[in-house]
Amino acid sequence: MISALNQLVDLVEEHLAEELDVDKFAGALGTTEYHLRRMFSSLAGMPLSEYVRRRRMTVAAADVVRGKGDLLGIAVRHGYGSSEAFGRAFRAVHGASPSDVRRNGGPLRTQPQLRFRLTVEGSIPMNTHLVDRPAFRLAGHATRVPLIHQGFNPHIQEHIATLPPQEHLRLKALSDTEPQGLLQVADDLDPDGREGSELTYLHGVALSRDTPVPDGLDTIEVPPGMWAVFRTSGPHPQALQTTWAATATEWFPSNPWRLRPGPSVVAVLERADDFSTATCELWLPVEPA
Repeated sequence: MISALNQLVDLVEEHLAEELDVDKFAGALGTTEYHLRRMFSSLAGMPLSEYVRRRRMTVAAADVVRGKGDLLGIAVRHGYGSSEAFGRAFRAVHGASPSDVRRNGGPLRTQPQLRFRLTVEGSIPMNTHLVDRPAFRLAGHATRVPLIHQGFNPHIQEHIATLPPQEHLRLKALSDTEPQGLLQVADDLDPDGREGSELTYLHGVALSRDTPVPDGLDTIEVPPGMWAVFRTSGPHPQALQTTWAATATEWFPSNPWRLRPGPSVVAVLERADDFSTATCELWLPVEPA
């Protein structure tokens, strides 16, 4: 994966003014666009699309400052169909318009070319097991929420708070297959993992494929496949979020598995009354790399 990401960075540099066919590139490397984008955003701290934009604008800024042609010509040379679209992208990266930068020589915000390297980490073993699950469904109450990388997501908390206590008990009683108990489900996640992008959050339980779903519940159909299950314990949600990040930095680069499209599921096994600490299981859909 480290080699694949560095080859992707090289491909970006070779085709800065063009649209990247990431799916074709991933297929040639024996992986998938979904997994490649998820690993890139997790390790680089930004979506691939944002990195491409920053690199384009870094290179374009040199042409702007040097006065190398008119602004429309520079825009076209760097993959933009109009000076207006180029100007918006330029300002978003540098905080100033191309004409201001040409006149004043700045300000400029440079995005260096990324290089991924394998470092010796993982001194704390990750408690993981692999599960081959038949098809099942997730049933509960779903809503659309923005992705927030750190801390509690207030939109999810608000959604859960709208459910009466007896509904939590009813849902828990419906659970009849793994993952057991009340679940926190994230689905339709942007492969780039951009903070603020929308996802589907479902507060519910797992049901066997043939179990009838009561009226009034949303469902997510889950196909058969392998799951990597990571157990976390400690301050909540920090311990869970740290483990989630470590799957990208440590577990996937060290194991012959990759993410496949599908929901991620968190099962809370034990927790303090105020939810300050918790023991959880993080279920991620995987397939052989």
